[in-house]
Amino acid sequence: MFKTPKPFFLILLWIFLTACTALGTGEPNPYLKTPNGTATSQIESFLAGEALTQTAETARTEDPRVTPTPPITPVPATYYSFEPGIDPLTGLPAPDPANLDRRPVLAKVSNWPREGRPHAGLSAADVVFEYYIGYQMNRFLAIYYGDNSGQIGPIRSGRLVDAQLTNLYQGILAYGNADPQVDEVLIERLGDRALAYKNLPCPPMCGYLTHSATGVYLDSAALSAYAEGLGVDNTSQDLRGFRFDAAPPEGGDAGSILRVEYANFSIMEWRYDPAAADYRLWQEAETADGLILAPATDRNTGQALAFDNLVVMFADYMAYAPSLHDIEIENAPTPQRAWFFRDGVKIEGTWRVPEPDRPIIFETEPGVSVPLKPGQTWIVIVGNSSQIEIPASGEWTLYFGL
Repeated sequence: MFKTPKPFFLILLWIFLTACTALGTGEPNPYLKTPNGTATSQIESFLAGEALTQTAETARTEDPRVTPTPPITPVPATYYSFEPGIDPLTGLPAPDPANLDRRPVLAKVSNWPREGRPHAGLSAADVVFEYYIGYQMNRFLAIYYGDNSGQIGPIRSGRLVDAQLTNLYQGILAYGNADPQVDEVLIERLGDRALAYKNLPCPPMCGYLTHSATGVYLDSAALSAYAEGLGVDNTSQDLRGFRFDAAPPEGGDAGSILRVEYANFSIMEWRYDPAAADYRLWQEAETADGLILAPATDRNTGQALAFDNLVVMFADYMAYAPSLHDIEIENAPTPQRAWFFRDGVKIEGTWRVPEPDRPIIFETEPGVSVPLKPGQTWIVIVGNSSQIEIPASGEWTLYFGL
């Protein structure tokens, strides 16, 4: 007989209790938007302001060119080798080749509340994952391998999906504590590679109150050294999975803007900068006149937050409670739909996990890897029911949906 794992049993029990006390009342969720996209709570209405309210009135239309991805018979992954000193997560020489003789450090970085912005250290990450955490907010999981940052944050709590992503990239997870049920899953899946604020000295994690907007920051190099001192196996792992090519791919559509809207007060918009040949992040920001979109910067450098590749992974979210989700990544049944942006071009493809504990691979067709631009990659995981809009040529908007 199938035996339910203990951590999952605890989560299911907690879901049941939560449903009885919160979801079973029959009352509408005050944090959800109405069908036309407007905020239904006084808090959201206040945050939305006048500057962005037009986004709530925009009609949601599906891209007529998008069709469901047909089932694909899995084929072996194609893995590309890299010369010594080349970071397999960026395709570029590592600033310090010695960094490649370790496991990656994965750090949980907060995006909410806004008082924690600008974020610190994201511009030094090889890869950043972005995903939904509930109440129309998102959070980041940044991977540091070829490079380090002495100040990363604000660091916030772990989520269930962090166990999957950390295992896929065979890293060490640094997070600012977690709900007991989530904490148990992280520890069971990752063992001594799950390092929470409550168990860490300063350095590697310094500050107070992980629930404060600007409370706690991580030093990635210090975390690697600390983990080794604990006896954690910190030897290098096989992180091949990406393919890099300096030449832009042929075909595709114009891809100058990628906008992901969780609510009309919660927006991530990437704009292609032809002069710099990268994508710059703009986010909603508060002003005396309401919300506007403003350039995001790195707290450490004061420079614009820019990435060379943008990837959208469409995936199934599992919602256990308003702020408790997991995402089907490791065990996704077939290759899943994906978008790829580089050099102002958007191409379609798929993502999949062909082997346990190996990085996600991106393909244009089975066995044919997507050519990413050498550099840093930002990956946003959206729900499969997210709605698509094309406001103008080259502009792609996703309204997040579970």
